[in-house]
Amino acid sequence: MADLTIANSVCDLILGDVREHLPFERIPLDGDVLGLGTTTSVDNGELTFLRDGDQQSAIWRCVAHDGSIRRLTSGDGSGHFPYVCFTGDATALRRPADLAALGDPQGRPLQALVQQAIAHGQRLGNLERAPIYGVRLIAHWHELVITVASKLCMGQQRRNLGIATSEAGTTAAGLSIYDMLQHYRLAPLPPDPGNTDDPIRYLGRSMHWDCCGFFDTEPEQGRVTVPQPGAHLHLHGCSTDLAFGGHLHHEHPSTRLEHLDSLWLYPLRSIASLASDLAIQHLAFREGELRFRVSNIGSMDVSDVGVAVVIDDRYSNHRYVRIPWLKAAEGEDFTMPLDLPVGDHRISVIADPEQMVIEADECRTNNRMDLDVVIA
Repeated sequence: MADLTIANSVCDLILGDVREHLPFERIPLDGDVLGLGTTTSVDNGELTFLRDGDQQSAIWRCVAHDGSIRRLTSGDGSGHFPYVCFTGDATALRRPADLAALGDPQGRPLQALVQQAIAHGQRLGNLERAPIYGVRLIAHWHELVITVASKLCMGQQRRNLGIATSEAGTTAAGLSIYDMLQHYRLAPLPPDPGNTDDPIRYLGRSMHWDCCGFFDTEPEQGRVTVPQPGAHLHLHGCSTDLAFGGHLHHEHPSTRLEHLDSLWLYPLRSIASLASDLAIQHLAFREGELRFRVSNIGSMDVSDVGVAVVIDDRYSNHRYVRIPWLKAAEGEDFTMPLDLPVGDHRISVIADPEQMVIEADECRTNNRMDLDVVIA
């Protein structure tokens, strides 16, 4: 198993992909498992991986509409994730950072502190070089701003901009990803009731947080962080009183660190990417019936899969079927009666003709299968 597994990527999520999902049951939680992710746009939340004692980890869902959290369990209806990245048991990779060597953390940017800890560990030879580092930390905050949402793209605007522009799309593109999300503030005192201009909703006084995430040395790739230069650190967390949780907006001007209780780094040197791969198989026409199989030969479940059946390139008169859910490594067989006139015909069956499911270009070649039929 790779040190880090990525199901889709942050880049995929920004494009608007909510049709590919990794089920909760596919994530091992034995030992020290690091991870973060999002839930679907239906229940709208984010995922935080917390240690549950020494032998187990747990996933907590952070709810968008009020910043609350609850622990996920198998079968509770929230266990399909459009984006999630996670490790196996990373206990053997855990490297405690020397907090004394970092100096006074008061008010300093958290990303800079993590970057300093990585550099210090590498200089001492205590921390191996890696493309991505797992991060666990427990921190006190003077003030903390968090964001909570699952569908970062707020629609398909950024994907559409690759094809055409619209007034709404241009406006959205000018915003930072995190500007578009629901913001919450944690602080020892509530804001001045006379200040009605503050767009950030005050949650409470829970200033002690248990956090888990990743530091990517190449953030432009958009694997586990927003694909922007300098955006190395992506961190989710929950308050230790288990009242609130979400994405730590550590770069927000209002966020101010008080001190770190602990900081652990994990060099993640091997990375595996999961994706869906739709395929049309076993296409045949016999005795007036078309038979074919739609398979998901990838490693993620897919929802709302469309399949078009086109006769003689007449797309204006095509047949269309829809599959609500197709699990990874499974397929569904179809039989469709076709009354074809005498002559030569070409039948084309195309999975995901609108290309709503994100697949690598080389994986799309099996989405279509053509069959030549002669009716005497």
